[in-house]
Amino acid sequence: MQIKSNFSLKTYNTFGIDAAAKLFAEVKDLTGLRSVITSLEYQSIPKLILGGGSNILFTGDFEGIVIKIAIKGMELIKEDANHVWVKAGAGEVWHDLVTYCIENNFAGIENLSLIPGLVGAAPIQNIGAYGVELKEVFEELEALSIKDGSMRIFTNSECAFGYRDSIFKNELKNKYVVTSVTLKLNKKPKFNVSYGAIKEALKEMNEAHSPAGRDAQFGRLYRRGYAQELSIRAIGEAVCQIRRSKLPDPAEIGNAGSFFKNPEIDPDVSGSLFLEIKKRYPDIVSYPLRNGNVKIPAGWLVERSGWKGKRIGNTGTYKDHALVLVNYGKATGKEINEAAMKIKDSVKKKFGIVLKNEVNVI
Repeated sequence: MQIKSNFSLKTYNTFGIDAAAKLFAEVKDLTGLRSVITSLEYQSIPKLILGGGSNILFTGDFEGIVIKIAIKGMELIKEDANHVWVKAGAGEVWHDLVTYCIENNFAGIENLSLIPGLVGAAPIQNIGAYGVELKEVFEELEALSIKDGSMRIFTNSECAFGYRDSIFKNELKNKYVVTSVTLKLNKKPKFNVSYGAIKEALKEMNEAHSPAGRDAQFGRLYRRGYAQELSIRAIGEAVCQIRRSKLPDPAEIGNAGSFFKNPEIDPDVSGSLFLEIKKRYPDIVSYPLRNGNVKIPAGWLVERSGWKGKRIGNTGTYKDHALVLVNYGKATGKEINEAAMKIKDSVKKKFGIVLKNEVNVI
């Protein structure tokens, strides 16, 4: 394994920010990772664990060692009559794992299709989309201690999952490196098509594949209440179609997807605030949550604050999605972060709601 100096990170982050790492190492196995983590030479300097770079914004050079996780592997490790357990290395591309599961008819993560990033970041962020969160199928993960290089297994409950949150973003932040993730998936699919966008996408796919609406792969989905033709493959394709239509390709325009989290309001504490907003904006979009809170889409708040498609120099929000900040080619991380702060100030003044970053600002 080679340790590189003054290494450009431009192609290692989806914003395309031209930051540099003082030191850089790409690790492909546990031996390599442990050797870097426990090396006396690097113990006293800052460390940054880097996955796919799809959830990070560099605001300057990193004066330490960046450790790029490239631990691969996907395998079925056990099964019973109803479930399968699939283990994947932290360096696998998340969507590749979703594709592997769909192709083998392992159900549970098809709604999480095309989420950017690597497998190792999925539990840290508790990724979620279109009515499904990782915690619903998560079994356990293996992680290496940054302090002493020892290995530990974390179960679902030990990860303390929350909305786009886990113990690794709080008490154990920067203390462990995820090396593998194991998911418990279903042999018999439990379809989740609760989001209207999925239903619409399936309808479009149905019409595209079958002009007569009878014999193609997605035929009769709607007339027969989804019947037997609804599949995890169909849902996965629908989600991909939605995401491609709404989100810019980082290869064409730098971005890290949704920059802000959707805020959750506790009705018992902030109910009057929500009612006040709803009174002023009767068309407000909101979703009741199981914990009693109300979720308001951050994109709706940003758009209503006048930011959708607005450009500030080399950055701004994407024309089709107010929640996505973009790099038009020459933006610095500081520029993008300053724009994010202006957006948050604007939303706070208009709605009294403080947005929180989903993207990690370094």
